[in-house]
Amino acid sequence: MLRKYRALLACLILGMCLCGLSLEAHATNRKEYLDSLNVGVSQIIDPTGTSANEEVIRELTELSEANGGQKETDLVMANVQVAMNVREEANEDSEKVGLLYKDCGGRILERKDGWTRIRSGDLVGWANDDYLLFGEDAEALANEVGNLIVQIETDTLCVRQEPEDDAEAIGFIPRDEELEIIEDLNDGWISVDYEGETGYVSSEYVDIDFHIDEGETLIAINKREEEERKAKLTANQGAVVVGGDDTRLLAALIYCEAGIETYNGKLAVGAVVMNRVRSPAYPNTISSVIYASGQFTPAMNGKVARVYGGDIPEECWEAARAAINGETNVGGATHFRRAGNHEGLLIDRQVFW
Repeated sequence: MLRKYRALLACLILGMCLCGLSLEAHATNRKEYLDSLNVGVSQIIDPTGTSANEEVIRELTELSEANGGQKETDLVMANVQVAMNVREEANEDSEKVGLLYKDCGGRILERKDGWTRIRSGDLVGWANDDYLLFGEDAEALANEVGNLIVQIETDTLCVRQEPEDDAEAIGFIPRDEELEIIEDLNDGWISVDYEGETGYVSSEYVDIDFHIDEGETLIAINKREEEERKAKLTANQGAVVVGGDDTRLLAALIYCEAGIETYNGKLAVGAVVMNRVRSPAYPNTISSVIYASGQFTPAMNGKVARVYGGDIPEECWEAARAAINGETNVGGATHFRRAGNHEGLLIDRQVFW
């Protein structure tokens, strides 16, 4: 009999949904709604108010309270000050596959034993629930840190100075690029942040999306850090004004110290000399650095002077001029020696630090 009551109740609720009604529309709060539902259903199913009717209502109440009356979300947000580990398996000993940073989010794929498998951009793995936000907390943080963007849906999108078709163009954006939205003007135009200034794009050619920062895989982290290391090593150190004699002297030292090395090896030697010239810990001219006591053996034994008076290979000249103009492939290194026991950046057969 109870099974029949439940079936009838389900049909009633389904009918309400098909008519476009919501459960919350019948009462100002869950208790009032359940009270009214209790009366209405009891008159149809059991006018005498049997215990079976009370059990149906009790079960409905428990279900409503368990769900909180709200739709579940698969959104998850990091709840950390800096970053959290994302692992291959759901335990602390598992291999790390990436990082989820502060204010980053993703989607829930699976949950078990206090861990959640997430997808955040290219990063997929398990994260400890202790460092995550779910449900309303996740949505609140996402709304705070996320931003609306437009994704370009045409081959090239014109960004205009004003929200008008004949307004001056200030830039062109290729397909699949993204721009941060300032405001949807609701008249066919959207104002966007274009290189630090406000521009306008036609809403006809874009798709609006909500963007949350994503995590990074270890592969992406390693690649980024390598690029940053290379950028630091090759960041221009600033040109130094020198005379032709100093340029020739540096080219001669480069030939003596790295004549059989590649161009990278030659530039590295020239950069070390110029880093010393720029450093307050060393003399401030090329000649005084090269001839400083006990520093460069070819300068001490006369080889630099002999090369200086002869023909110097063009590649040594090229490396000398580049180093004087601030180019470097060893960052701010001020020392080098033949590769062996010393740690540092290895270029050809020499190590730099």
